[in-house]
Amino acid sequence: EEVKGWARDLGQEVFTGSSGRVFPVAMKGSPLLRAWLARLAARGVELRTRWRWTGFEGTALAFDTPGGRVLARPSRTVLGLGGASWPRLGSDAAWVPWLEAKGVRVAPFRPANMGFAVNWSAHMTPHFGQPVKGSALVAGDLRERAEFVLSARGIEGGGVYAVSAAVRDGADLTLDLMPDVPVAEVATRLARAKGKDSVANRLRKALGLDPAKIALVMEWGRPLPEVAALAGLVKSLPVRHAGPRPISEAISSAGGICRDSLTSGLEQRELPGVFACGEMLDWEAPTGGYLLTGCLATGLWAGRHAAG
Repeated sequence: EEVKGWARDLGQEVFTGSSGRVFPVAMKGSPLLRAWLARLAARGVELRTRWRWTGFEGTALAFDTPGGRVLARPSRTVLGLGGASWPRLGSDAAWVPWLEAKGVRVAPFRPANMGFAVNWSAHMTPHFGQPVKGSALVAGDLRERAEFVLSARGIEGGGVYAVSAAVRDGADLTLDLMPDVPVAEVATRLARAKGKDSVANRLRKALGLDPAKIALVMEWGRPLPEVAALAGLVKSLPVRHAGPRPISEAISSAGGICRDSLTSGLEQRELPGVFACGEMLDWEAPTGGYLLTGCLATGLWAGRHAAG
């Protein structure tokens, strides 16, 4: 609630979706960022752009700047350099070896809130870009009813992101194409279909599955079972993926500075006076306001302890 109030105070209204996730009404973050930067500038915060930290030189922080190399020796430093999921925007984890050389423990980065690669057969091409709605993704104890999208690279979207951590860590992923209908009822409907109908026609006529869902059954269900066993496939279709998409495509990352390398105030034990926050730390969260809240909260916490 505090984060939503903060956004509204910056003139950016937010709303809570049916999934419980929070989004800006503008559906993009740039207006919020501009308003925030304007507020900081009005309060005297100095932003030095095009400065690139290149590591430590002794106890100093070394920077490449438009005016040349600069060494800084602040009494307190708060690092908010991001994780490894947005290299084109600066979150490239280049800082990891610099901190590790100082004795800071860093858990390897892994993709989070990401899609999964699928080696599709050619018959799936017409369905790329299509959303799969009215289904449930199941991974271990997780069951997520949300749509996802078929793409040339694989599967992505909110439903996939919600179960991505569990699947990344080894859980099998299955798809329930008719989550509101018990398997016995699915079997009964299929049994009523005409015997001469193809599997695709049975799925369409008896169950009302749309072309994208039928295509997935034909893609991941082969060799197709007899009609009596087809209901089980509709209710628990194995998703045959080739692993997570690269971390550079992920919304966020897992991994980062280990908790035992930090004090309760997020100061690095091996680097007194140097604090860290946000996705530099070893944690992960779902999308929809949770990541932003975690980054803001750890930044505030680290900043207060640095100032204190």
